[in-house]
Amino acid sequence: MLTRRAVLCAGGAGIVGSLAGCGKATDMTSYENTVRRIRVRMPGHGGLVDCARYATLAANGHNTQPWRFALTARRVEILPDLTRRTPVVDPDDHHLWVSLGCAAENFLIAARAVSLHGDVVYDAAGDGRLVLALERGPAGTDDLFEAVPRRQSTRSDYDGRPVAAADLKAMEDAARIDGIRIVYLLGESRLAGALDHVVAGNTVQMEDPAFLAELRHWLRFNPRQAIDTGDGLYAAASGNPTLPNWMANILFPLVFRTRSENDRYASQVRSSAGIAVFVSARDDREHWVRAGRACQRFALKATSLGIAHAFVNQPVEVAGLRADFARWLGLDPAERPDLVVRFGYAPPLPMSLRRPVDAVVI
Repeated sequence: MLTRRAVLCAGGAGIVGSLAGCGKATDMTSYENTVRRIRVRMPGHGGLVDCARYATLAANGHNTQPWRFALTARRVEILPDLTRRTPVVDPDDHHLWVSLGCAAENFLIAARAVSLHGDVVYDAAGDGRLVLALERGPAGTDDLFEAVPRRQSTRSDYDGRPVAAADLKAMEDAARIDGIRIVYLLGESRLAGALDHVVAGNTVQMEDPAFLAELRHWLRFNPRQAIDTGDGLYAAASGNPTLPNWMANILFPLVFRTRSENDRYASQVRSSAGIAVFVSARDDREHWVRAGRACQRFALKATSLGIAHAFVNQPVEVAGLRADFARWLGLDPAERPDLVVRFGYAPPLPMSLRRPVDAVVI
C-alpha cells in the first residue's frame, strides 16, 4: 500500500493485548482462503481478466483500489475511480495516479506471460486514464512476474541487516523508467535525517482531525470486516491484533496518539537497511504514473530478492513540508519527491485483500 498506517499504536499495546484474540477462528480461516483465491498464481493460459487480477495486486494508497479496467482484445484502459479518492491525505490525487501506474505495470508484466506486449500511454486530453495498446509477441515470465502475488508492504520493524550493493543496484535497475530516478538514503546519519522529516509530517497529520477521520474510514479491524469490504487497511497486515468493531471504536481514539505513532515510525526507520526516494523529473500526472510504475518494479524486484519494503510517505504527503524534504535531498527545483520507501529484512505479515476482479472490470 502507498500509505503506511498502523492500526493501533504501540502505546496501547497493553490494553489491546488484553482484549485481543476476539476474532472468530472461522473468520480467520475465511480470510486466509480469500487471500489464497485472490493471490493464486496466474495460469499460463490466462487472459486479460487474469491480467486485471494481477493488476489489482499492485500497491495503492490506503488499499482503496482506485481503478477500473476496460478490456478489449488489443486495448486496455485503466480508469481512475474518483469515488475512492482520499482527499485529505492526497488532496492533489498524486497517490491515486501513482496507484494507477503501479497497476499498469503489474498488468504489463502479467500480459507478457500470455504473449501480449505493450506500453502505457497517459491520456492527457481526457480524464487521465491509462491506455495499454497490446500486440502479440513471445510469451515470457521473469522474477517480477513470480513476485506479483507475494509482494506486500511489510509494516513492521526490520532486523537492521544491510542490503548488499549488488541487490541495491538490481532494484534500481529494475525500476528504470524515463523521467524517474531513485535517491538512496543509506547509513545511520541519512536515515536519521529522513526520520526527522517522517516525524514532522506524521505530527502534522496526526493533529488533523480530518486526516484521522479519513484514515479511520479505511481501517479494517477484523477479518470479517476486511472480507466484507475487500479493501482498506487490515489490522493483522500491520502486525496488530484483530478486534471486533465495537471494541475498536472505543480504543482507537484512546491509543492512536501522535507520540506513540512517532515512536513507532522511529523504530521502523532505524531498523531499516535504507530508504529509496522516488523522484520525478516533472510534477505532473504523467510523471506520477511513471513513478508508480518504477516503484512497483522496485517492490517486485525487492520481493524476489527476499527484501521487505513499506511506505513512509509523510514527508511527501504534507504539502507544506515537501519542499523542505526536496531541499534536504538536494533535488532540482523542477523535481518532485513522489514516494518514500524503506526496505530491509523481515518475515512477511498477513496479506491484504482485494475486491473481486468482476467489481473493477467494466
